[in-house]
Amino acid sequence: MAGLNETASAERLHISFFGMRNAGKSSLVNAVTNQELSIVSDVKGTTTDPVKKAMEILPLGPVVIIDTPGIDDEGELGELRIKKAISVLNKTDVAILVVDSSAANSKSNVSECLSDTDKRLIKEFRDREINYIIAFNKCDNIQNPENFKLNDNEIFVSAIKKFNIDKLKDMIGKLNVAGFQELSLVADFVKKDDIVILVMPQDGSAPKGRIILPQVQMIRDLLDNRAIIISVQTEELDNAIKSLNRDPALVITDSQVFKEVAAIVPERIKLTSFSILLAKYKGLLDSAVKGVSHIKDITANDKVLMVEGCTHHRQCEDIGTVKIPNLLKQKLGFEVKFDTCSGAELTEDLSPYKMIIHCGGCMLTEREVKYRVKVAGEKNVPMTNYGILIAYLQGILYRSLEILPELQVYAK
Repeated sequence: MAGLNETASAERLHISFFGMRNAGKSSLVNAVTNQELSIVSDVKGTTTDPVKKAMEILPLGPVVIIDTPGIDDEGELGELRIKKAISVLNKTDVAILVVDSSAANSKSNVSECLSDTDKRLIKEFRDREINYIIAFNKCDNIQNPENFKLNDNEIFVSAIKKFNIDKLKDMIGKLNVAGFQELSLVADFVKKDDIVILVMPQDGSAPKGRIILPQVQMIRDLLDNRAIIISVQTEELDNAIKSLNRDPALVITDSQVFKEVAAIVPERIKLTSFSILLAKYKGLLDSAVKGVSHIKDITANDKVLMVEGCTHHRQCEDIGTVKIPNLLKQKLGFEVKFDTCSGAELTEDLSPYKMIIHCGGCMLTEREVKYRVKVAGEKNVPMTNYGILIAYLQGILYRSLEILPELQVYAK
């Protein structure tokens, strides 16, 4: 089982708690995590923004716990808080609907404690195919709760009395096994004892003393698949290939040096990029490959949305704001108008944009990336990503998809 320091947030099970104000969401979050993660108060609306914490919970392993504002909040600010809570669904793997069951004594069925708002949330869970549990909280106020019949995804809990907390975690764990599969970046292309060369330029944009997350993930995945890994910078690549007594099975490069690496790696050796493999891993690749050809349809009056899944300090040669715009200008012969969207939220109104160019998405969950692909598709806005676009603009996309022949037809 991966430990806290070994698993990025994007690779963790995301468990989110939803419900009405004062249903006891924050108290239940604190009980499940055994920490004072959320502020608890009898005052309605104490939780004003989603509270997120990466941690490890037995028997679940590495998770991200998210406490959300009350879904019945009021007023102008309340509407904004509800909107924030609903947006959490885009990254949620398991949803816990917390319901105040104190009134169950006067009901013939505990489901009568569900408000219309709760029912709308359940519909959202189902529409989005999110596994969910209904936690009927404050059951310590109910006389003979055992007389009520519950469905398989329902449970009586008491956050205050710590009743059924371990059972709730066991239920989450079962949903985890059923719905949260561990994927591999390279298992489809690499077998035991294959030599894989990673081209990892350590330029001004590389963090000093560290390796960027996609490269770390790739190294770990290759180790798990028992591959032989050679990591080099661009200048050492030729010597590395020539020093081997057999060809590497695959060369994986940083997209920013795709053209230089393609010139070095013989045609007989398969070549791709971190970004392309990450796009496949996150569920973006099909859309990115099919969408990239729409670059040729951009005119001088069109706008393009550049989307990054994280916020970071931009260097003078930043890939999203400098390098890709320069490559597009060379290809199209004119400056392209860009807007940039960074962080967890995707720009709501996509109508002004001819195209979306997305980052690799290493800081986003697979569910978040797929949600963005879905939204772009519904708005008929083509989407591609950094690595696919760079390979396309440099005329090497077909070669970089040799490992994915089913998509090569779109690369020509």
